[in-house]
Amino acid sequence: MIYLDNAATTWPKPPGVTEALVNFMQNVGGSPGRSGHRMAVEANRIVYDTREALATLFDMDDPLRIVFTANVTQALNLVLFGYLRPGDHVVTTSIEHNSVMRPLRYLQSLGVDLTVVPCSPEGVLDVADVEKAIQPHTVLLAINHASNVVGTIQPVADVGEIARRYDLLLLVDAAQTAGAYPIDMNQIDLLAFTGHKALFGPQGTGGLCIGERVDLDRVLPLTRGGTGSQSELEEQPDFLPDKYESGTANGVGIAGLGAGVRFVLEQGVENIRRHEQMLTERLLAGLQDIPGVHVYGTHDARRQTACVSFNIEGVEPSDVALRLDEEYAIMCRPGLHCAPSAHRTIGTYPRGTVRFGLSYFNSIEQIDAAIEAVHRIASKARVA
Repeated sequence: MIYLDNAATTWPKPPGVTEALVNFMQNVGGSPGRSGHRMAVEANRIVYDTREALATLFDMDDPLRIVFTANVTQALNLVLFGYLRPGDHVVTTSIEHNSVMRPLRYLQSLGVDLTVVPCSPEGVLDVADVEKAIQPHTVLLAINHASNVVGTIQPVADVGEIARRYDLLLLVDAAQTAGAYPIDMNQIDLLAFTGHKALFGPQGTGGLCIGERVDLDRVLPLTRGGTGSQSELEEQPDFLPDKYESGTANGVGIAGLGAGVRFVLEQGVENIRRHEQMLTERLLAGLQDIPGVHVYGTHDARRQTACVSFNIEGVEPSDVALRLDEEYAIMCRPGLHCAPSAHRTIGTYPRGTVRFGLSYFNSIEQIDAAIEAVHRIASKARVA
């Protein structure tokens, strides 16, 4: 079996991840931050160690400025619903996932002013267009670090410079890059990440990194409740991370996430990036050589993540994915990938595309096998 659906969730995970999950369930089991007995203390230590590993990965000085959430969508919603008010203006792009577009469209119905900056058909954002979209009441720029459809990497550093020049906050959706591409929090104010993709953690984990320029008084919690701190008060704590972490933490999931992040640190993001870029370059070249196959995006592995979208003339994306699974045991994802705006941008709405999402654990032999499988399906389509 060849798993190429890593843009949705990575598989397999490093061995240490499963070991961390089993260890927490068998030997730890306590509620982090909720008591002083040894099991709760050990659970709390595991949670803090994961914060420290993430802070190292994202070049942050204070691990307590990392808030754990259930996934990147919850982290993005925390910012969008906690920070924006009716009358505010936010700038985003046409290549965003629905995790950004849906909350923004809802907030637009409540009086938040929204500008969607168009990207090129390759998914490339022109930073000059972002600057032109800024208005006197703009308070936030919200962009993804890389498209989940074509992998195009956006110029986060340049957009961050614009945000600072206009005294705005920059929110970055790093669902496709955290663990797979270098990230510097010094360029970003709010970084939303997921744990189950290139950080190799389990599903149900994610978080939000909060930069020093963020006014915590302005960002309201998405939920309120027990935090294990200031239990004598009926008001929500105003300090990090407790202000945004109500309810019992996903201790077992965070233990697995910590193991995944430590694997990334041990391997080195640059090495992971180099391997995935090599695989992507090989896949792009192989697919583009097949008659009847159309590949989307920049066609340049240096400018994208290991996420490649394509179509075969005369075959629906869902049929291609089904044949890849049933005839070649290759797992991938067809359709719109929860990003209809991105597909409108690259010209594939409403049909969608077939998406191959590669990982550090994929090999050259697997990429060659995938290219050969697409070649055979495309050849049969031409004959038919």
